Amino acid sequence: MASPSIAANAYASAARMLDTGGGISKPTDAAGPSFGDLLKDAIGSVIDGGRQSDQQTVSMAAGKANVMDVVTAVAETDVKISTLVSVRDKVIAAYEDIMKMAI
Repeated sequence: MASPSIAANAYASAARMLDTGGGISKPTDAAGPSFGDLLKDAIGSVIDGGRQSDQQTVSMAAGKANVMDVVTAVAETDVKISTLVSVRDKVIAAYEDIMKMAI
């Protein structure tokens, strides 16, 4: 079971990765947002959802929040994480396909 300190450390680690750019650079001649920027936004959204979910859970434990609000926040965070994991899996599969190509 995750403790608040583990969750806080995970959020801080992800935030540091977003601040440093995670090693993803943007080409100078790109017309729109880069893939790296889209990933940063997606990860930021997951982090914000997790924080909101944690805040709702703490509020419910203190008797200040409705159970439905907590369940909704946790479900939304679960969907965001599942989506991010699916995108990660597709990116890895695409990378593996590219590495298998003959030159």
